[in-house]
Amino acid sequence: MKIITTTDSLAKFCKKAKSAPFIALDTEFMRERTFYSQLCLIQMATPDDEAILDPMAAGIDLSPILSILADDRIEKVMHAARQDMEIFYKLLGKVPTPLFDTQIAAMALGFGENVGYLALVKGRLAINLDKGARFTDWSRRPLSENQLSYALGDVTHLRDLYPGMVRELNAKGRMDWVREEMSGQMDSQLYDFEPERAWKRLKPRMFRQDYLAAMKAAAAWREREAQQKDVPRNRILKDDGIFVIAQRKPKSVKDLDRLRGIPNGFANRKTAPGLIAEVQKAVANADSYAPDVTRNKQMPPGLGPSVDMLKTLLRLKTEYVDIAPRLIANTSDLSELAAFGDKADIRALKGWRREVFGDDALKMLAGKVSLTLKDKKVVAVDCE
Repeated sequence: MKIITTTDSLAKFCKKAKSAPFIALDTEFMRERTFYSQLCLIQMATPDDEAILDPMAAGIDLSPILSILADDRIEKVMHAARQDMEIFYKLLGKVPTPLFDTQIAAMALGFGENVGYLALVKGRLAINLDKGARFTDWSRRPLSENQLSYALGDVTHLRDLYPGMVRELNAKGRMDWVREEMSGQMDSQLYDFEPERAWKRLKPRMFRQDYLAAMKAAAAWREREAQQKDVPRNRILKDDGIFVIAQRKPKSVKDLDRLRGIPNGFANRKTAPGLIAEVQKAVANADSYAPDVTRNKQMPPGLGPSVDMLKTLLRLKTEYVDIAPRLIANTSDLSELAAFGDKADIRALKGWRREVFGDDALKMLAGKVSLTLKDKKVVAVDCE
């Protein structure tokens, strides 16, 4: 087992990896007590080499692996990549591309929604993995052989999964489907933690401009405080506290101290006056500062039966082609489809998704397709 703890050994591995068509990647990290993930390990596997990188090793320079992440010629293979991408984005300053996420690929190959790594390895490689080391403290040194073997297995099996999944996706003409789905993970706004966008993590309880402006300012203040102190957001202020401040818009420390939902002693912190000043400035400039929040569309009553029928049709259609229903539509999409028909702005009515499901869904809503039982199975029948 190759454990990399020096810059020289990392450079040697990465020099060889530069000529590889892909690299399988995974990370182990801790985040229970911090804002940013504390990176503890990076596991790497190319078609003919594998290693575990210890980024916590004294004096190690990660530049060689960052060069691999930045190389657009090398495919980065990960499973459920969101958290790993967040870590790599912080290290690199941009989103590593191109990405192949085996969880998304598995949905296009009939493995259901959000299939776990254990299930995928068992289903495609017939290997039962031991995940006993999963919840250990990866920041403690030295790591045990059991921990290291577990960590390395996450990329060696990933390396073995990748070629077969690519061949099957290409054979079925679904690689473009998967690429389209993966493109959603390429948005840098998913990973950059810009304080002025922190309000997007919240669900507003009111829609007045002054409320939205105060909410945005309080959320931005909390984000900056959490980043500077490197602690979880809720250690600074819980979401309910943001909403109370947005509603009441305190003008003084005394006002803040009287608010329900604000922790005892919070108003006495040195940073509290800064929060109040930012909220008041936001309220004074609400016309320009308040975010543009789109309310949920008002749905007509009585959609339940139509949505249920669309769910059944979606399940039938995705079973025919052996893909996960979520690749086509979610419940919110189906509700919008039931309410607005072909005017619904949903992905199920675009491109390949419309061919697989959307056209027949519209026909069902128009009474031109029905569901019936045949040989004890639900089938869709053309009524035209």
